[in-house]
Amino acid sequence: MAGDDGLGLDEVLRAAENAAPVESVDVVAQNLEKRLSATEVCFLFVDILGQEAVRLPRAGVAGQTRGQAGRVRLAGSVYDRVLRSQHLHQEDAPEGACRVVAPVTNRGDCIGVLEMVVPHADEAVRDAVVQAAHALAYIVVTDRRFTDLYHWSRRTTSVSLAAEIQHQLLPSAPSCEAAHFTLACGLAPADEAGGDTYDYALNRNALNLSITDAMGHDTASALLATLTVNALRGARRAGRSLLDQAYAAHHAITDHAYGMTTGQLLRIHLDTGDCELVNAGHPWPLRLRGDRVRELPLKVNLPFGAPAPVTYEIQHIHLEPDDRLVLITDGMQDRTAAKVQLPALLHDTRNQHPREVVRALTEAVHDACDGHLPDDATTLVLDWHGSRSGQRHTTGGSNA
Repeated sequence: MAGDDGLGLDEVLRAAENAAPVESVDVVAQNLEKRLSATEVCFLFVDILGQEAVRLPRAGVAGQTRGQAGRVRLAGSVYDRVLRSQHLHQEDAPEGACRVVAPVTNRGDCIGVLEMVVPHADEAVRDAVVQAAHALAYIVVTDRRFTDLYHWSRRTTSVSLAAEIQHQLLPSAPSCEAAHFTLACGLAPADEAGGDTYDYALNRNALNLSITDAMGHDTASALLATLTVNALRGARRAGRSLLDQAYAAHHAITDHAYGMTTGQLLRIHLDTGDCELVNAGHPWPLRLRGDRVRELPLKVNLPFGAPAPVTYEIQHIHLEPDDRLVLITDGMQDRTAAKVQLPALLHDTRNQHPREVVRALTEAVHDACDGHLPDDATTLVLDWHGSRSGQRHTTGGSNA
């Protein structure tokens, strides 16, 4: 292997930590150039809509500015195939070299791809590239807290104030893989932000989920969503019960705003698969068990912020290993989006990763509405494994 005297991967994280946050990705590129005699090393982000791959400019390279970052349509591209399969791709390059593309993924969250040209790509080189992509995922997740570089690189369209507020309410990673479950979430924004949010938190004994829809559009709904999400998080992080979280959201709205938010709150006990649930005026969840998709009928309490006396109550469902639970907002069902046959689509995608199911549902609604959604359409897909091994469950060959 060329350049074996270069930095080893055990030193890459230390070198990246010593670099400025805006240059840490370059440390990985320089490492690969030195160790593998790699050329054309680049990192491409998946854009915020999941439709394009955006090349991150190298630090200090003349002519590469924010407005000039390379953009590639994902659909049908090699990058799309790598992200979907979570496997390294290899192809011939000029002069007998090889072009390799590896997924940059952290616990199921597809951040982007690492691409380069190497003189040859034997098993040792391929392993080194996969390990470098794995390290790069951790570097990006860590360093994006300190700079806007990784945020603007993902933005291929202008973002309104309402959309900015709404986006900041979401978890930083839309996917999570763990021993007991695989989770993926997605929000297809309306032309005017519709107030949808999703949230999750994994604790030692339980997985907490929420999906909410603040009524209205634009900044009014975004501000209502802000009250709702932060009230829920505050109560959850204080260790309060699911009922307390529901009442906290209700009182936050009635005390500080006018409006209502529908929502569904879940707490899934990891050791049993038993799930506590509060439904505040929200669409029923769907469950895929075996080959059958069915709606789970729940008692519907009033939305958070309803101008009437409210009583929230805990309901119970049980998840069995290999169940798939799907939570949605009404934007997945309203008006034109109703053309999408959700049960049929869930059945057809039953063997795919939740990440791909979210993509399929989002694209179907987007196409049904000709690209102009009247309301946000949000989906949360949970695969329940019921594993007690403590080992993380992955699919698609990814250990990232």
